[in-house]
Amino acid sequence: MNPSPLAGEGGIRSAQPSGRVRGYASLYLRAREMRLNPTEAEKRLWSMLRDRRMPSFKFKRQFVIAPYIVDFICFERRLIVEADGSQHAESEYDAHRDTFLRSQGFSTLRFWNSDVLENAGGVFEAIYAELTSPHPPKPSAWAPPSPAKGRGASRER
Repeated sequence: MNPSPLAGEGGIRSAQPSGRVRGYASLYLRAREMRLNPTEAEKRLWSMLRDRRMPSFKFKRQFVIAPYIVDFICFERRLIVEADGSQHAESEYDAHRDTFLRSQGFSTLRFWNSDVLENAGGVFEAIYAELTSPHPPKPSAWAPPSPAKGRGASRER
């Protein structure tokens, strides 16, 4: 008997179009493994973010935004929350990753694992403040005027 696709048993789900899943299958399997074996800091963060405990904001954990896996994501506010260990200090990989995620319209909050474990209240407040602060319009909803059409071009005389 085949598993129910709605239950997600054995299946791979993502925001990627179905034609691209095969090329990233190992990425989705890794994300699943990470959900099943979280670090202590990830467990603590998830306990703060799950079930809309952050009032009215829904988060997903270990979510694939190919070619990366993010720890926690709130699509409504385009916010990614990361719990990082010391291996992430001054990481060139993380800098490239953050640049890519910004190009996709996401902002990232990073917290050291020790902060999550020792100052959970402060971490919760920082995330909530980011979620509730006013944000500029999303890039897809707003674009600067086109100088080619004569709007927004400087007019020197």
